[in-house]
Amino acid sequence: MTRYFRDYADLCFEVFGDRVKHWLTFSDPRTMVEKGYETGLHAPGLRLQGTGLYVAAHHIIKAHAQAWHSYNTTWRSKQQGMVGISLNCDWGEPVDINNPNDIEAAERYLQFCLGWFANPIYAGDYPQVMKDHIGTKSAEQGLEMSRLPTFSLQEKSYIKGTSDFLGLGHFTTRYITQRKYPSHQGPSYQNDRDLVELVDPNWPDMGSSWLYSVPWGFRRLLNFAQTQYGDPPIYVTENGASQKLHCTQFCDEWRIQYLKGYINEMLKEPLLRHMHVASEIVVPTVCALSILIAALMLTLLLRSHS
Repeated sequence: MTRYFRDYADLCFEVFGDRVKHWLTFSDPRTMVEKGYETGLHAPGLRLQGTGLYVAAHHIIKAHAQAWHSYNTTWRSKQQGMVGISLNCDWGEPVDINNPNDIEAAERYLQFCLGWFANPIYAGDYPQVMKDHIGTKSAEQGLEMSRLPTFSLQEKSYIKGTSDFLGLGHFTTRYITQRKYPSHQGPSYQNDRDLVELVDPNWPDMGSSWLYSVPWGFRRLLNFAQTQYGDPPIYVTENGASQKLHCTQFCDEWRIQYLKGYINEMLKEPLLRHMHVASEIVVPTVCALSILIAALMLTLLLRSHS
């Protein structure tokens, strides 16, 4: 499958590379493998708990690396483009910042979320905490090998550094506290993490049951990504708020406040140097401002003629 994906990427580079200069190999692969191979909610609808999602993710990372190397070797000199990956992750904040167990659980949450894919690409291997937790639980479950696949030395070298920028999707935040799940409950992604996700009832809720507006979590995630992965260029590839009420007219004040809060957190120094935001925020905002300015100028022009 990794070779098939490389061939598909090559076709895209060949056909569209004269116009497309920023490529994403995958968008939100964590959700893809978790809902496709763990819970079965998305295609291909498999419920291979604690195994299928790790195998699928392993091949996605290798497929990404093949596409990056193909572009780097064959197309970059002619097309002058960039290739990255888009990873979605919420921020994990410790419930008690003075409790070492909660601090470790919040760190583990981020590594099982963002680090799962970013660490191999930027450091050459899975986060150590993933290898330790999944390996220990696998042994306790009577397995001879960890349910988390391993990269060979050659694969680690091949994968490391295969990103010209980091695409980052983010929507909300969770409070994290530790909870030890016994290994006899069976393998699962949730049990492997040994943690619980909580929300503050005072956070503004959006149109989806899982979505709360927590702008400060966005900045903390951006800082985490910058420091964790060597200050790469970051493109914010996903952010926004879903519909909250059914209205016949405009009534999206909650969305305005959501976007305002998150954009303000992103624009604070020193993040501004390497920070970019993609179309889901910038394009609608710029278009709306352009229309308003044009309408204002037209009004002034008509008044001056009259």
